[in-house]
Amino acid sequence: MEVVKGVDWQKPLPEPDPLYSVFWEAAGEGRLLYQLCPNCGHRQFYPRPLCLACGADPEWAEASGVGEVYTYTVVRQFGAPPFKDELPYVVAMIALPEGVQMLGSITDCDVDAVRIGLPVEAYAIAAGDGIGIPFWRLR
Repeated sequence: MEVVKGVDWQKPLPEPDPLYSVFWEAAGEGRLLYQLCPNCGHRQFYPRPLCLACGADPEWAEASGVGEVYTYTVVRQFGAPPFKDELPYVVAMIALPEGVQMLGSITDCDVDAVRIGLPVEAYAIAAGDGIGIPFWRLR
C-alpha cells in the first residue's frame, strides 16, 4: 500500500487507543490490517478485543490492499471544514478478498463514476506521529 507523505493533514486524527493504534501505525508503514482469529480462523474488521466467533484473542493479519466497492454513498452536503472543502466525496464499504469489509473514502475520481463492484486499491496518507489514514482509489 502506497503511503503518501507531505500532505498537510487538516482533519481530525484518530484518538490513541490500544486496540486501534496497531491499525493506524501499520497504515503509516504501508500495511493494511484486519483481525484473524488463530483459534477458529474467523476474520473481522473493525478491530475488537475478542473474536466474534469463538471469543479468542484475535491477531492481526495483513490484507492485500485491494478490494471492490460493496456499497457507497456520495456526500454532497457537509457544513463543517475541512470536509466541506472536499465536497462532493464518496464514502464506501469495500469488500476485501480476505473476507472482511472496510469503510473508507474513495478519492481521485469522478464521484458519479463510482459503482458497486468496481475494483479499488488502498493507499494511506501519512497524518503525523507515525500513523496513516487509509483511503481507496479506483484501480
